[in-house]
Amino acid sequence: MDFSFSDEQRMFRETVYRFAREEIAPLCEEADLKSEFSFDVWRKLGEMGLLGLPIPEEYGGQGADIVTCCLAGEAVGHAGVDGGHTLAWGAHTYLCAANIMQNGTDVQKKKYLPKLASGEWIGCMGLTEPGCGSDAAALTTSAVKKGDKYILNGSKTFITNAPLAQVFVIFATLDKSKKHTGITTFIVEKDFPGISTGKPMHKMGCRTSATSEVFFEDCEVPAENCLGGEGLGWMIALGGVEWDRSTLLAPFVGGGIFMLENCARYANQRWAFNRPIRNFQSIQNRIADMKVYLEASKLAVYRVAASKDSGMFLNPLYAGVSKMYMGDKGFEMSSAAVDLFGGYGYIHEYPVERGMRDAKLGQLGGGTSDIMRMIVARIMMM
Repeated sequence: MDFSFSDEQRMFRETVYRFAREEIAPLCEEADLKSEFSFDVWRKLGEMGLLGLPIPEEYGGQGADIVTCCLAGEAVGHAGVDGGHTLAWGAHTYLCAANIMQNGTDVQKKKYLPKLASGEWIGCMGLTEPGCGSDAAALTTSAVKKGDKYILNGSKTFITNAPLAQVFVIFATLDKSKKHTGITTFIVEKDFPGISTGKPMHKMGCRTSATSEVFFEDCEVPAENCLGGEGLGWMIALGGVEWDRSTLLAPFVGGGIFMLENCARYANQRWAFNRPIRNFQSIQNRIADMKVYLEASKLAVYRVAASKDSGMFLNPLYAGVSKMYMGDKGFEMSSAAVDLFGGYGYIHEYPVERGMRDAKLGQLGGGTSDIMRMIVARIMMM
């Protein structure tokens, strides 16, 4: 498989990298310290066209393919933008807007995509529930058709962007006895009667993304806001998480490059025992392991992206391998980076401290590493 990039794609990545390094990254440290979402960062992402990157031009987006979307995410992470803002971007663009783009009617696309692409509206996706995270098919949020409306009851948790969102892509079940085939997807607006959000959660990492519960109490959703058709929610969810396991992983790759560059620079500058620490084999081993992880991660992410660009709707094996490897090895790399910096790695002024906190989410969000192992093993033993 050819993973080479066109000259246009390489130039685009460089443009995004320079923009993010100069315009966005300087805003991130203070926002992370305050655990605040930065609307200045959001505005800059919108002005650069990144919030609507995969959205067709007719709906106000850039019409980029998935590989190009991954290059943009990698570039932003490489520039030193924190994991919270890249997570908010990913949840908005790839889990909300892209789901509407792929499964919506013309009316739905015209209504929602232009405002999502510009960043005027913030979007999110609600799948995880308090009683079922990895076992998404066991969700209990219910939908009942009554006349020209659906009535939703239940709750979601750990929903990125929920406290700020105007548009929610929500999964609910019309018939729990049907399990997967009873799940249906809905576009819910924040002003619909019966929807509310909880208090923002204070997280270990990715602190600048706003995360909360979402509650539905006899929430009224117009019938025309059913996304994709009744009973098709499970397939929509699977398609959505594959965006998660390609485009949302790309900033982690970029963040790894950022950490490796910082580690290499520090190893040249820091002296111990009358010589730079780069001369110690233990330091060299850490640097080498980081580079190997990054090269393997790039192959994994872009393989998923390329397969989706080629028209393959679902590729759970590649996606599972990519997510599991990057989640586990990414956190290992971030921990090694803190070790390399020693005591300074534990101090916020050095970016590896934030990088380690942000990297932990890679093992948890969008399917835990253990769940990825289960998926990969099941496919291999079919």
